[in-house]
Formats: sequence, C-alpha cells, structure tokens
Amino acid sequence: YKRQYQRRVHGGMSKTEDSVSNDKEVERWKIKKLIRNLEAARGNGTSMISLMLPPKDQIARMVKLLNDEHGTAANIKSHVNRLSVQTAITSVLQRLKLYNRLPTNGLVIYCGTVVTEDNKEKKVTIDFEPFKPVPRTMYQCDNKFHTEPLSVMLESDDRFGFIVMDGNGTLFGGLQGSTREVLHKFTVELPKKHGRGGQSALRFARLRLEKRHNYLRKVAELATQLFITNDRPNVTGLVLAGSAEFKNDLQASDLFDQRLQPIVMKMVDVAYGGENGFNQAVELAADVLSGVRFIQEKKLINRYFNEISLDTNKYVYGIDDTIRAMEMGAVQTLIVFENLETSRVTIHLADGNDKVLLLPEGAARDPKLFIDAETGNQLEHDDINLVEWLAENYKKFGCSLELVTNKSHEGNQFVKGFGGIGGLLRYQVDFAQMAIDNKEHEDHPQPEKEETSKTVEWTDDDFM
Repeated sequence: YKRQYQRRVHGGMSKTEDSVSNDKEVERWKIKKLIRNLEAARGNGTSMISLMLPPKDQIARMVKLLNDEHGTAANIKSHVNRLSVQTAITSVLQRLKLYNRLPTNGLVIYCGTVVTEDNKEKKVTIDFEPFKPVPRTMYQCDNKFHTEPLSVMLESDDRFGFIVMDGNGTLFGGLQGSTREVLHKFTVELPKKHGRGGQSALRFARLRLEKRHNYLRKVAELATQLFITNDRPNVTGLVLAGSAEFKNDLQASDLFDQRLQPIVMKMVDVAYGGENGFNQAVELAADVLSGVRFIQEKKLINRYFNEISLDTNKYVYGIDDTIRAMEMGAVQTLIVFENLETSRVTIHLADGNDKVLLLPEGAARDPKLFIDAETGNQLEHDDINLVEWLAENYKKFGCSLELVTNKSHEGNQFVKGFGGIGGLLRYQVDFAQMAIDNKEHEDHPQPEKEETSKTVEWTDDDFM
C-alpha cells in the first residue's frame, strides 16, 4: 500500500458521469484496503504520525506546528522513543516540502516505524490526495495510525430525496452519506371533513377536494423544481413519506413529474410531519438506501450472465483469457471480485526483459521460477495483488473497472463459477479458436528463414 499511495493525483480530461462514478468506486476500494492495512500496523512507542489537512488549511501553519512538536519531543525521556518521534516528524516535514500548495481535496500523510510480522522495524511514509475533500484537520502522534476521517470518505456519494407530507404541510429533504439537509418546507391549512354548518354538503366537499388538489399540485411542482436538473433527476432515489394518504395520492397523480416516477424507491408511514417525520423516514428507508450499490451490482452481473446465455462471444471469464482480452483492447467493462486472491508476479530476467506470472496468493511457489536457468543466479521479482494492479492500470487498456462482492446470489455465482474475474467485450472474440491456433503454432513452429547476402556491383551505366 505504500507503493500505491505515494503517487500524487493531478487533474485530467473531462469524463462522463458514469466513468467518474466508476473511478470513485475504485478509489473508494483503494481507501478501504489502505484503512485495513493501516489499522493492522502497530509501532513501538508513539512514533506513528497521522496528519490530515483539508483544502482550505495552510501548509505553513502545519510546518510551524510540526517544528514546535519536534522541539517538544526533545523532552521524551526514552532515547529510542525520542529518536523515533523526531525522525517521523522530520520525514513529514520533508514530505510537506514537496508541495507548494495543498491539492484540491487536501492532503493525507501517514508516517512512522511499524513492527512487521517477523518482529522487524520498517519505516513507512505515505502521502496522497484523496478522491474526496478531507473533512477536517487532524494531527495525531500515537502507537497506531488513526483512520477515522478516512472512513468517513467511504460513505456513498449517492444522494436521495425525501418528500414528507401530511395535512399540515410538506417538507422536502436531501440525504447524502450521513448528511441530512432540509431543502424546503411549507405549511398548509386544509378544511376538515366536517364544517361548522351553514354550507351545503356538496359545496363543502367540492371546496375540500379543490384545496387538496391545489395542495398536491404545489407539492408536485416543488418536487420538480428541487429534484430535476437539466431535464433529469438530480437524486439517485426518492422516498415518499407521510401519515395519511397524501403520499399515495401524489404518486398516483398525473401532476407528479413522470421523470420522478421511476426513481420512487419506497413509501413509508411516519407518525409525524416536518423534521421529526424526515428523521423517522430516513430510519424506515434505511434498507433500500443501503442496497442501491447492491442492486447496481446485481444488474451488472445479470447483464454479464445474459451475454453468456445468448452465447454472443462478447464476454470473457477466467484470469488468463480476461487479461489477454484486456491487453487486446477488447474489454469494455472489466468485472473483478474485490477480494480476488491472485498475485501478479513480475520476474526481471537477466537479458533485461520481464516475465509476468499470475499465481494464487499464499500458495507454495516453485523456487525454480526465480532462478536463472543458465547462470543459476536468483532473479529479482515484484509481487503485487492482481486487483491492486488492475485498479492502478485499467485505464491504460481503455476499459472501465467494476469491483463486485460475493454477498448477492449473482455475485457468489460469479466468484465460484467464473473465477471472480471476467468482462464484457466491445466486439466478438473466439477464445477457443485462439487457443487452437496457439497450440498449432507451438506444435509446428515456422522455420526461421536464413538471411542471404548478395554483393551487387554498380557501374557507371547504372547512373546514366
């Protein structure tokens, strides 16, 4: 994870909303993996520094704070701990010098000496710009890394709309992650079913229905204004809540915008109106809100299974064929199990070339793989988890990356039946025929043509 997050990310070309969403899911997966690694790390003493700077902070202010901390650390009695803390602070100061100004989303630095599994000390320094703005300033010097603000970044970017309506008024709310926002609210006075007398029953009923109709019209118009932008919904889903039949009447009404109808995820009954009803509606709709990513994952894998059932040859599965198709540029959507236990091993050969092997993680490896057959010398090699490598390099092959889980029935089937890696292709590829052609080429290699040299004599006549 050190190698993965020591790169700083700069702005690039404009992207479509779908590709941006996919990129954020990949970045979210990287943060999740980084958090697991950081939380597992432990050090001796209090020499592990966790530093986070939000976009509006100043590097100069933090440099001054760290210099003060370096001076204060001189009072630590333990020589070993004092030296470790001062070394870590110095490393952070050196890393801050690489930045003239804070990146757009702020800066995160983890630095310290961790104890490895074989009880050896290893210095770790990680600095990166996260894919979302850093929420707050944090400086901690402890015997562990603090990842709480990073966990906040894992919250979904999906935004949901809420309409809470009853006989007293309506509240329009928005929910994104753990942030709730009241977008608009208004009150209304509707006549009851029974009047005080002096009016005919038919006239009273007509006035009552007319006011209810006007109320629904106003709610529908406000819903369009708040939840429609550039002729499309600006929320992932919509929840209708209320204590009476108003929410049902709204959804069934022709006044309700037809662009919002398909994204109504749930209707819930609440005991209150206003903000109390909003809070209650969020709790009652928690199951559908948390399942949005789950549903998207199921749709993607079902689309993949549909290509297989139709035998379109526009699909691929298995590690070898998928990597080959990706290198061909044929893969449009790469689907990978997020916990795929496969390593990508790059062996650096003596002639300067590299040999890439895909091997199961944790399995015993043949030592001969890493020995030069001619000289008997040990060959250097790099070992990285395949999913990490794909997350860093998938854009080079012109495809999008979708990381899936095995929590759904479809996801579990994809992992167990198809090896946890596959893809949807841009065009048809016959891998069976490719395998036959490769085998025939190996069995009957083409003889090498001998180069013949001819001496050509030129005369003056040739230039006339």
